[in-house]
Formats: sequence, structure tokens, C-alpha cells
Amino acid sequence: MAVVITPEHPASSDATALIAELDAHLTPLYPSESRHGFSVQKLITDAVAFFVVRDGGSPAGCGGIKLFGTEYGEIKRMWVRPQFRGSGYGKLMLDHLADYAMSHGVALLRLETGIHQHAAIRLYEREGLQAYSAVWWLQKRPRQSVLRKAYSVRLRFSPPGDRLLARRLK
Repeated sequence: MAVVITPEHPASSDATALIAELDAHLTPLYPSESRHGFSVQKLITDAVAFFVVRDGGSPAGCGGIKLFGTEYGEIKRMWVRPQFRGSGYGKLMLDHLADYAMSHGVALLRLETGIHQHAAIRLYEREGLQAYSAVWWLQKRPRQSVLRKAYSVRLRFSPPGDRLLARRLK
């Protein structure tokens, strides 16, 4: 079977298992006040578009995106199971979420990730996400790193003082 990414209700058994694994992974890395991942109920309430990547029918990872009109999309609850890492599924999911955003007229992606998730940060940086200045956010959440990426047919320039890297689509 091929690798596929499909829409998934966040309360499905596969989605809840993946989210529970993500939470279990994050718990020893960060104190509870530094973990801000959406619960399954919050994903549903906030109408987060949620997807699962499957390898041969087995759930390998997940990710969601919350759209804020056409201003930006925020990536939520992205996770790849350890046994599937190194297979490119994180990049596949990130690309899928970006394509979803672009198909809804959104040209800017944002996400929040913890400072101890080094592999995730490397993936995001490899894919063109850049840390940007969000002092108020970082002051409230000192163990977080805030990243975002612009997708646009034309270069989208950031406001003065913002360190956003814009990127042309292929």
C-alpha cells in the first residue's frame, strides 16, 4: 500500500491515539504550564482541519491546521510516530497542510513548537520556516519557539521589524 494523507475527525481512534502519544512525548520535556497543545475537544470546537498520514494502512503521524480567515493558518498537533521517522512523513504532512492552506487562500503559516523538539525544529527550518520576533509570546511562554512561513505566488513582504522569510511556490 502507498503512503496516504487523509482528513480525519480528531476524535477518531487513530487521531486520539496519535495525539495521546504526542502528549506522552511532550510531558517529560516541558512542565504543564509550558504545554499548550490543543485537546481533541479544542481541535473540534475550533474547526481545525485534521489529517492522518498512513503507511500501508497504519497511522504514522498527524497534523492539523487552524485557519484565521485568509490572514494565516496555524499548524496544530503535528506528530510522526518514532518508528516512522526518517521516512519523510513530517515533510509530507507539512506540505499537505501548506497545500490545504493555499487552497483556502491562505499564504502564511505559523506554528509553535517547544525548544526541546530539535528534530521538529530542524524539519521546519529546512522547509523554510523562520523564527520571528514575538516578544510578548516568548515572554509568556519561555520554553516555546515560534516559527512561520510565507507561501505565495508573489513574494509577500513582512511588516517593518518582522523577520519573516517569504518564499515563492514551485
